[in-house]
Amino acid sequence: MLAILWLAVVSIAAASDLNFAIRDIAGEFKKSTGNDVRLTLGSSGNFFSQIANGAPFEVFLSADTTYPRQLQSSGKTDGEIFVYGNGRLVLWTSKDSGIDVEKLGMKALVLPSVRKIAIANPEHAPYGRAAVAAMQGAKVYDQVKGKLVMGENISQTAQFVQSGAADIGVVALALALSAPMQASGRYWIIPSGTYPPMEQGAVLLKGASPAARAFFEWLKTPQARSVFERYGFVEKQ
Repeated sequence: MLAILWLAVVSIAAASDLNFAIRDIAGEFKKSTGNDVRLTLGSSGNFFSQIANGAPFEVFLSADTTYPRQLQSSGKTDGEIFVYGNGRLVLWTSKDSGIDVEKLGMKALVLPSVRKIAIANPEHAPYGRAAVAAMQGAKVYDQVKGKLVMGENISQTAQFVQSGAADIGVVALALALSAPMQASGRYWIIPSGTYPPMEQGAVLLKGASPAARAFFEWLKTPQARSVFERYGFVEKQ
């Protein structure tokens, strides 16, 4: 008789700045192991609350390391946190907006023509908190806080700008480097020293399957590292 190999589906919760990177990594993981990935994208803070309340995820990739550490402290994790890179912020606008972000930098936010600025909600999105810090560091926050529109996560923030619902947005470099956003817009990298370092971490959750453990280890491979680097994640900020 032939043995039947039952392949698993790994349940992943990932910060939405990983939208493109994690899909590439999951695709390579499936090709190598045959195991599929069920991916849910959202804000790290919302995932933290869901996991703390028993949501059945197996691997959590957060846009910071604070939420994984808190889960670790409460006994929800299995093993150590893996830091997969540091995130970076950019100002992004569509090519037909007429805003020269490369030339103006943060001064673009105070232009009279800029009526709405999209950022992720700082209450539960690390990229939103970093955006506020960057605007405060550039001494423009008080001038522009009335223009802010909040995305539930950084992907929704990017969608606001892409759709024209906002004139400009503070988004993740990892999204700005994706093919769709490069084709439709232009961006300026916000200097990393103007906001706190965005160390991003992954953690294996209690009760994870062998396939989930294999995926967690896959994140550390040269194949996965090259994907993270392609989307702008750096070792140190």
